Amino acid sequence: MPPVRLIVLAAGKGTRMRSALPKVLHRLAGKPLLAHVLDTVAALEPASVTVVVGHGAEQVRETIEASARAAARAPAGVTSRPPEEGLRGLDLRWALQERQLGTGHAVRQGLDGIGDDEAVLITYGDVPLTRSETYRALLETCDAETLGLLTLMAEDPTGYGRVLRDDGAVVGVVEQKDATEEELGIREINAGVLALRGGVLRSLIGEIGNDNAQGEYYLTDIFALAVRQGLGIRAVHPDDAWEVDGVNSRAQLARLERLYQRNVAERVMAAGVTLADPARFDVRGTLETGVDCRIDVNCVFEGTCTLGADVCIGPNCTISDSHVADGAVILANSVLEGAEVGPGASIGPFARLRPGTRLAARARVGNFVETKNATLGEGSKANHLSYIGDGEVGAGANIGAGTITCNYDGANKHRTRIGDGAFIGSNTALVAPVEIGAGATVGAGSTIGRDVPPGHLALTRAEQQHVDGWQRPAKKPPSPESGA
Repeated sequence: MPPVRLIVLAAGKGTRMRSALPKVLHRLAGKPLLAHVLDTVAALEPASVTVVVGHGAEQVRETIEASARAAARAPAGVTSRPPEEGLRGLDLRWALQERQLGTGHAVRQGLDGIGDDEAVLITYGDVPLTRSETYRALLETCDAETLGLLTLMAEDPTGYGRVLRDDGAVVGVVEQKDATEEELGIREINAGVLALRGGVLRSLIGEIGNDNAQGEYYLTDIFALAVRQGLGIRAVHPDDAWEVDGVNSRAQLARLERLYQRNVAERVMAAGVTLADPARFDVRGTLETGVDCRIDVNCVFEGTCTLGADVCIGPNCTISDSHVADGAVILANSVLEGAEVGPGASIGPFARLRPGTRLAARARVGNFVETKNATLGEGSKANHLSYIGDGEVGAGANIGAGTITCNYDGANKHRTRIGDGAFIGSNTALVAPVEIGAGATVGAGSTIGRDVPPGHLALTRAEQQHVDGWQRPAKKPPSPESGA
């Protein structure tokens, strides 16, 4: 196959979205529609991809280029692909369609740099679910004398251009607004995606006129022109109808979201994962799983996530850019962000692990515990109502309820170090920088601002006092004047 060039049409406003955001930047599974398309076509290893933008052009370009920069910074060869990895190394170009005069006019803006003998694939920034295999099959049909067209037999063809055939051969496409009553009865629709050689495209696109109901330059007119020049047209059909579904409204976007998530759920279950309800499971990035994982309802996975074997996740959890090792348990309503969870560790319910959290094997972070930039050693536990920020906790340590590391002095962050086997009593404030030695004990209710040697007991409670005969204050009776 000759070098492949892509033209992605992304200039439309998307009036039916009723949004200030350009349509191609609306998100599906946490990623802009256009980014889905670019990530998919990257698998074709194209020589270049030209995105034709119009409405909100600068915003579209800035958003996608920011994703490309993030992909370039991500380490190569990681086990789980970053969500935008397809943008890594992509020769991304931009063309501006200042006036939206139709798809044919938009394609003209993207012709620069395309050689006559190169294969050109034209697709759309608001059609996010087409498979790369479908694109590849379409490209394989085109040569110097043949165009490839993606078509579909639709139960309800309303709104789509109809594919015209003569004795079985494709001879053109007519838009619905220009179709006759007989043509409106055709069920084969034009999906809008086509492949052809650069020289053929350049010669045909210049002949497209705008003598139609909309006064626009229709890209679909290219097929009738091709037939007149003796060129052939081969139709390719996608494996699934949803591959050609575009987004023109929020209702369509919501429908594609569920289609996308259903497909992910089916892949995850086929890999050996039990989902309590596949319809209440969302992946907004990439998720890799070991066998025999169990995931309850309403769990959301964002960014790059990996689960080892036999991981159990309770309902209503959100896990972002985290790795969870074999046999770990995450109980209901927990949030993990940029965390590493060791084998057999236990989290939650209602726990929050913020970026930089590292739990060793069998560590325990319980209900209403928050950690940030902290490590918990093997078998250590913080079971209730505590905050560990910028902390290092050794193996086998116990953090009592209500313990906090006071890591911020108003200007700088400081670290707290807790040694192996240390015991921190409830309602303790550890004022960093401070170190609690191995085997040390801190009495409940203490405020510790100096290092505690290994094996020592530290406590700062005031002496308890008793007052004999203490009379508790009583409420005064209401006065007659009050009317009570």
